[in-house]
Amino acid sequence: MDTFQFHDMSLTWLKGGTTYMDGGAMFGVVPKPLWEKKYPVNEKNQIELPSDPLFIQYKGHNILIEAGLGFGKFTEKQLRNYGVSDQSQVEDDLAQLGILPEEIDLILMTHLHFDHACGLTRWEDDKLVSSFPNAKIYVSDVEWNEMRNPNIRSRNTYWKENWEPVEGQVIPFSNSIEVLDGIEMIHTGGHSDGHSIILFKQNGETIIHMADLMPTHAHQNPLWVLAYDDYPMTSVFAKEKWVNEGLHQNYWFSFYHDAFYRMIKWSEDGKEIVNKMSRTRY
Repeated sequence: MDTFQFHDMSLTWLKGGTTYMDGGAMFGVVPKPLWEKKYPVNEKNQIELPSDPLFIQYKGHNILIEAGLGFGKFTEKQLRNYGVSDQSQVEDDLAQLGILPEEIDLILMTHLHFDHACGLTRWEDDKLVSSFPNAKIYVSDVEWNEMRNPNIRSRNTYWKENWEPVEGQVIPFSNSIEVLDGIEMIHTGGHSDGHSIILFKQNGETIIHMADLMPTHAHQNPLWVLAYDDYPMTSVFAKEKWVNEGLHQNYWFSFYHDAFYRMIKWSEDGKEIVNKMSRTRY
């Protein structure tokens, strides 16, 4: 497992499963000759997209950022359509760290699309139950409302199987919330109406978890937004704001879906990588 010590925060990336999604959809209106220079594509025009939760130990808390694909949550058709090559090993990875699922006490969800939220629940015999029964689950109130009442577009990604078993654990927030000292969730909208980012601040340094506003390092350009985004212009403006702030203030950028990098620091103009943490290839 890849690890990083960020001052008082211990960060470990867990294996949450992998999808292979259409590259054109992941880069929206950007022509393929441009984006394929930055991110490799296979013969089916699919790109590799891990869904690896971030496990953080900080101030006596065991924290998960996102929840991965879970295990056994997909039909054969869904496995094929989403190009799922492997499913979650989160529980096994936690066990290697000496952590039980019951010991996770905080889960921060940037949004609740299936590739982020499937891991919140698991099958126990023939019943779905909470994967982390003692955790408080933070998500924006906009996202939580849409999860339970999806529209004609979003109902394909907001599944009742991922929210009904954890309904009593969810803590919705409006606009922003400081979950702990140095950990702040901020509602941005864009990718979904309730999408949020997360800032980790320690001793004058910041990691920004952009979630699906910047799913991979190749999405740095604010105009390179996903065809999956429900509100693409909101994504553009939100990404422009936070990418500019991050570049000017020397933030680490953290990725949930990047097959090659866990985190990157760019030069102030965004043209060069000045520091990086590569992802171990499994």
